[in-house]
Amino acid sequence: MHPNNRQRTRKKVKILIADRESIFRIGLKKLFSLEDDLRVVAQAESARQLLAMLQSFRPDLAIVQQEIAAGEDSNLIAEMRRQTPECKVVLTASVVSEELRVQAVESGACGLISKAEDPEAFVKSVRKVLEGETIFAATEAPLAGREMIGGNGRRTRPVDTLTWRERTVISCLTQGWRNREIARHLTITEQTVKNHLRSVYDKVGVSDRLELVLYAIHQHLELPPVGP
Repeated sequence: MHPNNRQRTRKKVKILIADRESIFRIGLKKLFSLEDDLRVVAQAESARQLLAMLQSFRPDLAIVQQEIAAGEDSNLIAEMRRQTPECKVVLTASVVSEELRVQAVESGACGLISKAEDPEAFVKSVRKVLEGETIFAATEAPLAGREMIGGNGRRTRPVDTLTWRERTVISCLTQGWRNREIARHLTITEQTVKNHLRSVYDKVGVSDRLELVLYAIHQHLELPPVGP
């Protein structure tokens, strides 16, 4: 078969993301967009939206925030499996406990992934589920309680060194804004925006905008809201 024909016939995996945190949904979509065969087709922020989109988009995989799955409809996963039995369901949680692991297994989910996973590990876990494996993260301590060792030897968390203005710039990035739009919103110059970004990159140890958005997701960073 001609290479071009193989590319055209290669099936893209359709993914639905259900999470109340817009920054997490946006970050996951950007993460999966780097993979040739993974495509986010819909995003939901509630159980009602999730069920409606499930029928419209018929995804191969649904990544569902545990709080949504355990919220207003405790039988959500059972209903999802009834409507689209071919769709694999993976839960995500900020903190994984043994009780949560048991609940995930009993609900019929194919996996439970910690939101603190590195991007590469997150993609690998999703691929394993798509291949028929079950992935249930190990129990862990709350992410907020973890600390990092700085260059001066003192225990500190990089997120604690971010200024409010720097957090606002990050918040703008999660909306997909460009430097010009951020500068206009904050009434500063584009060069000042670049200076803020360089400062943030150095503080948290990332090298570009995508890594910064993913960092904000993994650290559950509290960000100020920005307007349209």
